[in-house]
Amino acid sequence: MNREDIEFQGEGDATLRGWFYPAKNTSACAPVVVLAHGLSCVKEMHLDDYAAVFAEAGLNALVYDHQNFGDSDGAPRQEVDPVLQYRDFRNAITYAITRPDVDASKVGVWGSSFSGGHALMVAAIDKRVKAVVSQVPFVSGSGILRRLIRPDFIAHTRAALGGDRLHRFAGGEPTMLPVVTPDPTAQAVMPATEAYEWFSKTSADRAPNWKNEMTVRSLELAGEYEPGSYISRIAPTPLLMIVAGEDAVAPFELALDAYEEAREPKQIIVTRGGHFDAYSGPGFDECSAAARDHFVKYLRA
Repeated sequence: MNREDIEFQGEGDATLRGWFYPAKNTSACAPVVVLAHGLSCVKEMHLDDYAAVFAEAGLNALVYDHQNFGDSDGAPRQEVDPVLQYRDFRNAITYAITRPDVDASKVGVWGSSFSGGHALMVAAIDKRVKAVVSQVPFVSGSGILRRLIRPDFIAHTRAALGGDRLHRFAGGEPTMLPVVTPDPTAQAVMPATEAYEWFSKTSADRAPNWKNEMTVRSLELAGEYEPGSYISRIAPTPLLMIVAGEDAVAPFELALDAYEEAREPKQIIVTRGGHFDAYSGPGFDECSAAARDHFVKYLRA
């Protein structure tokens, strides 16, 4: 698959880097789908596989690393700022539509996990978007934290957040927290066993630049993020939501509740398996085909 290394300006003048996959089997300018990844992830973690499927269907595809992660610039490193990230999603759209091979009137956005929430936000507030796919989405920071942080850890977590604020205020370096851990009782951003197994395997096989750490402040910022509250504003942009029926990382009940608030046109697919099954094997085939068909229907028709 031919692809082009790209870079564009993000928020705060940071340079963001990624790949552009040209649409196959077309000589005219084609629609574009902008893709971004989940919490702490880098583009090598199967974003390229989704982009290749879309390109084969005659859609340009643009993937990139979030600011502070992977090949993109930005500091503090390994810090997730959801507002910064969804604004950079919009900057990626702006870059894409300036390209001569892109039809600026036909833009799609695809996001998975944490960026599944970004896709909802961007589609709601940026009407350049004409189709959206939100896969195993993060829809409520407060809802997820209530489910993922054990009750006996809440006081310790609050103390850690307060201590980190004081430490940074005094000029100290950000406190770091593991993204995943082999011990499900230990503190981590995603303590689920399936998260540890997926990140360990995927980083070893294809993403050696992924780092198993995030700033403690990332947890605080993510907990304040409520992209699902914008979902009713997406219409009339067509929405496809893909939910994993056994998702313990971004609890599927939250996604189902959010979907009920969305307006037509909308479609939901509930797949078997957990949060990470969409990135390989039969789960990838099902999810990528559904997303491809959604974008082809609404962007190429």
